[in-house]
Amino acid sequence: MPKISTDKNLIEKFLTRGVEQIYPTTDALRKKLMSGERLRVYQGFDPSGPYLHVGHAMGIRALRILQELGHEVIFLVGDYTAKVGDPDKDSTRAILSDDVIKKNMAGWKKQAAQLIDFTGENPVKFENNYKWLSKLKLEDLIKLMSHMTVPQMLARDLFKRRMKENEDIYLQEFIYPLMQGYDSVAMNVDIEIGGTDQTFNMLVGRDLVKSYLNKEKFVRTNKMMDAPDGITMSKTKGNGINLGDTAEEMYGKAMSYPDTAILSGLELLTDISIEVIKAIGNSIKEGQNPMQYKKMMAFEIVKTIKGKAEAQQAQVHFESTVQKKETPESIKNYELKITNINIVELLVEVGLTKSKGEARRLIEQGGIKVDGEVVKSIDEIINITKEGVLVQRGKRQFVRIVKQ
Repeated sequence: MPKISTDKNLIEKFLTRGVEQIYPTTDALRKKLMSGERLRVYQGFDPSGPYLHVGHAMGIRALRILQELGHEVIFLVGDYTAKVGDPDKDSTRAILSDDVIKKNMAGWKKQAAQLIDFTGENPVKFENNYKWLSKLKLEDLIKLMSHMTVPQMLARDLFKRRMKENEDIYLQEFIYPLMQGYDSVAMNVDIEIGGTDQTFNMLVGRDLVKSYLNKEKFVRTNKMMDAPDGITMSKTKGNGINLGDTAEEMYGKAMSYPDTAILSGLELLTDISIEVIKAIGNSIKEGQNPMQYKKMMAFEIVKTIKGKAEAQQAQVHFESTVQKKETPESIKNYELKITNINIVELLVEVGLTKSKGEARRLIEQGGIKVDGEVVKSIDEIINITKEGVLVQRGKRQFVRIVKQ
């Protein structure tokens, strides 16, 4: 068993950096962490999409701190809770099949391993809640449901909003917070970490731990960060900086954030000191050009996830392809047997878009170029030659298509 550290600096970082709220109190959790007792902590992630994103990275980085302190850390995949789906503020989530869930979670351990260690002296445990939730009998579920009232459930903000707007609420959506809460009971955890959107569910788990196990469970809620499109990052929307992205993609997406996101990006996703971040904020207020700080943010985000070497390469790539508008030297080549192809079909074929609908939207927005010229029609036919044609999506993505 690893030795437990009570390093004050690391503990304070866990208690303050990127933290929205701690339940019951910060002082109570500080006292617990300073006690030298080995604690069990987890964060859960439902495989509703194939990629973890930097919103999840905030919690994973917090898990890493507790791993370094010697505590038992669990990375929980909600492969059973995903069948129900955490209620959305606008609509009921679709019930996912086992095949979709399995496909979505296939690359998660590799993605998370960029930030936490699943090997070594104190490895993070990779768990699935199918292990215990699938074994619950009807009598167990009835007992679980007896711990919560309908008014308590309807107090959740998203349920309030949907009732006010006369939107349906399905009964399985009531079960989800109880299922997530039961994870804490089944694993006998001391701390749960999650975004502020999970506060209700995590506090349900806190109540269930008191009822079932007669002990305290601490909850740390993380601040949330929007995606570049101004909407909270989501696995289902796929609108964030994904942990499965290349370094170049991460850097480019970070640079697409508005200037107003620089300080929060530095606080939540990098190790730049709070004092330096405050000084940067003052410089921007005084009229300093924020570009240098946005590039710092992008560089540090990539460095945190991919390492310094890849961050440096990503920055060079961005400066040459976006700022200097040069074509990158290393471009993916794609061979086609046919000579002529519609631009919409071509974009899907070479992987520059995921669907024909996305391809049409990009063309209509002027976001596609062929050999440096903006494509103006979704009906345009591209002539593929042996020399090849250069297809560009946005400022950073290039594919050269050549005739086979």
